[in-house]
Amino acid sequence: MATPLAERHCVACEPGTPTLSREDIDRHLQELPGWSVVQAEGHLQLARTYKFKGFVPGVELVDRIAPIAEAEGHHPDLLLTYGALRVNLWTHAAGGLTDNDFILAAKIDQLLTTDG
Repeated sequence: MATPLAERHCVACEPGTPTLSREDIDRHLQELPGWSVVQAEGHLQLARTYKFKGFVPGVELVDRIAPIAEAEGHHPDLLLTYGALRVNLWTHAAGGLTDNDFILAAKIDQLLTTDG
């Protein structure tokens, strides 16, 4: 059985790193309810919007995401608005989606299920 995404770690990517097949993307999405794959800026991205009451809970989530992203060496695009935080992930070096995007998404989701 494969290791759950949230228990894996991102690996450094270099230009030319291959992107995931649609089959691999669909398999990973099964572990990530609430996430979707969107076409944006000329490539596929993994996206999710977290909803909150007010502004501060979104700021707090950004503050919790930042050290995980830094530790994994993989950084999401975060758009914070009143009542919502939009997270977009894609691997710049590969020009699309890699395992790293799904690993970080799972770690972000885990923040909301482990303590808050």
